[in-house]
Amino acid sequence: MGHYKSNLRDVEFNLFELLGRDRVLGTEPFEDVDLDTAKVALREVDRLAREDLAESFEDSDRSPTVFDPTTHTVTVPPSYAATYKTWMDAEWWRLRVLPELGGTHAPSSLNWALGEFVLGSNPTLWTYVGFPTATRVVWKHGTERDKRIAEIAADKQWGATMMLTESDAGSDVGAGRTKAIPNDDGTWNIIGVKRFITAGEHDLTDNILHLVLARPVGVEGAGGPGSKGLSLFLVPKYHFDPETGEHTGERNGVYVTNVEKKMGVKVSATCEMTLGENESARGWLLGDVHDGIGQMFDVIEDARMMVGSKAIATLSSGYLNALDYAKVRVQGSDLTRSSDRLAPKVPITRHPDIRRSLLTQKSYAEGLRSLVLYTASWQDEIAIGSAGGDDTALAEAVNDLLLPVVKGYGSERSWIVLGTESLQTFGGSGYLQDYPLEQYVRDAKIDTVYEGTTAIQAQDLFFRKIIKNEGAAFGHLVGEIAAFAEDPAATTDLALERDLLREAAGSVEATVAKMTADLVLSNPKVAGGDAKSVYKVGLNATRLLYTLGDVLVAWLLLRSAVIALHALDTDITAADRSFYEGKVAAARFFARNVLPVVVAEGRIAGEVDDSVMTLDDSAF
Repeated sequence: MGHYKSNLRDVEFNLFELLGRDRVLGTEPFEDVDLDTAKVALREVDRLAREDLAESFEDSDRSPTVFDPTTHTVTVPPSYAATYKTWMDAEWWRLRVLPELGGTHAPSSLNWALGEFVLGSNPTLWTYVGFPTATRVVWKHGTERDKRIAEIAADKQWGATMMLTESDAGSDVGAGRTKAIPNDDGTWNIIGVKRFITAGEHDLTDNILHLVLARPVGVEGAGGPGSKGLSLFLVPKYHFDPETGEHTGERNGVYVTNVEKKMGVKVSATCEMTLGENESARGWLLGDVHDGIGQMFDVIEDARMMVGSKAIATLSSGYLNALDYAKVRVQGSDLTRSSDRLAPKVPITRHPDIRRSLLTQKSYAEGLRSLVLYTASWQDEIAIGSAGGDDTALAEAVNDLLLPVVKGYGSERSWIVLGTESLQTFGGSGYLQDYPLEQYVRDAKIDTVYEGTTAIQAQDLFFRKIIKNEGAAFGHLVGEIAAFAEDPAATTDLALERDLLREAAGSVEATVAKMTADLVLSNPKVAGGDAKSVYKVGLNATRLLYTLGDVLVAWLLLRSAVIALHALDTDITAADRSFYEGKVAAARFFARNVLPVVVAEGRIAGEVDDSVMTLDDSAF
């Protein structure tokens, strides 16, 4: 048994009571995964995560990967290699692999529920096992040759990476300078240096398939400046026969030249990868089309779901560890008897601020879980609609809008609550390696940074997911929230909370309206227009991300509370009664303590001050 504490009961509540995922199981295109199969998977992966996968979590932090610059190799610690083998041998990852590649088509909601257990117990396993995502993208966008490569990579369970970032081209992917030069045999030589490449080199698999963004040169109709001039290439660590998959024995010219020293997720090799420096790094153009950014976005969107799931998984385990500690940590007397020297000492769960802290942790952990699985349920609907030939435009738009919220908002709230509430519950002990919280906090910080920083997620939310979509997805979500808040058939149990939700949702709408107006005014051709008005949009972007996230979480928590209130009116076990009472308490607490802050943030957004943009750099 390791550090990890899961919450299978709440995962199943979200899937089957809140989101009704039982209705899609066993139906097209998920015929091979019925309700019984799903429940077996949930319970077995939950057990596996707690009892086996979590075992090397601490050791792989204290004794991380070893980089040998002379051989350009990375060796993972033996304990972690054993954990990796345990996960691969269990083969639950096949639920994420396309049926055409030896997997089983399972609902996204089930896969991300299972993902929570893996990501909470040993998060880097998800990134080392990268081939389910990579092969799906290659199969979707590839030629017959590429599809065969996807089959080989999935069958042999190769490692996989996505290579976007360069030293001066992080968030600005379009500034990338890595170039691709065509060969006469249809392959390409890739030349450049990529940075911050997760699992870029390791000894867990016998080959790694790199998905590399590069700029074609000397090719008519390809290349050019900006992100649209980038293409995606399949570059293996070792050359292989693309028909049989057999190694040729020849090493490709893509090598790790540095491994970053990090504050957390230390067993994840974050690599500088150099291509084509002393020998050619050959690869294939994916799909024989120059659409690198469009193709890579399929990988990026999956990665953003992974980050959000990792963040909530860590927060949930952090909260449950803090809760267990608080129940047994005896210190101080009850506040009502604080002046009585003879008053008995009590567990710290009796102290008001600890109870406030625990309910803060619980509401965010359970609310963010609902947000992740709610987003995944839209992905289910896309798969169902596509299989049936139905229009999936709305589902795709809503999913697109939710992804930066899951990643950006989810990672920020998890990181903050872990550090300010979960670790703090332990007092000074939380700062020690005796408990897992200090590692949780270090590991969680990366979630706010990689796969697009929070500011990037916020800009993506507003400019691409709201403005470019003409507000259709945003309007749909706001309409759903308003319908819930104003439901005439609702009981009076949550009347105050519904009013708070209605007010907060209106505040977020007003923020979007304000940002849209400022964006319009940033066009100098508009009457009274000033290009600098766009600064106000930028200053409000993260505020919008946070407040929209808070409203979505409040809505999902209150929906859960309605279900819980109905259940409490029935004959249920004592354990279920406690569970449902907790759902109601978390929803009420969150609505009453967080939604008023959303309204206050809305007032600030409405009067945003852009004087910070005129401040001379020396004044900082």
